Amino acid sequence: MNKRILIIDDAATVRMYHRKIFQDNGFDTDEAVNGLEALEKAMRNHYDLFLVDVNMPKMDGYAFLRELRAQPDRAQVPALMVSTQSERRDASEAYKAGANFYMIKPAKPVDLMIAARLLMGA
Repeated sequence: MNKRILIIDDAATVRMYHRKIFQDNGFDTDEAVNGLEALEKAMRNHYDLFLVDVNMPKMDGYAFLRELRAQPDRAQVPALMVSTQSERRDASEAYKAGANFYMIKPAKPVDLMIAARLLMGA
């Protein structure tokens, strides 16, 4: 059974870019356009990794991670946050919210896969 990734980003082109990278490497993907939709999907489905953008409408990536980490059965699922925000405080905020790793967009496919595989143990 393939590992499942939930790609959470409000930009369709970014979701498509990440989906292609993961699918080309044998992973199953699902998508959400904001943190609220992602939280709903996370409560209904099993995922092995959450790939989370920061800036999104309705619920941003930080709020999504805080809500996700408050759910005992989802608290340990790894989350990789990707953002255009490159200040040290942005990464610090991501880790405080519950991210396991923080990357700057656009992430190179090889770097994204290394981080994802390390986080999932795959």
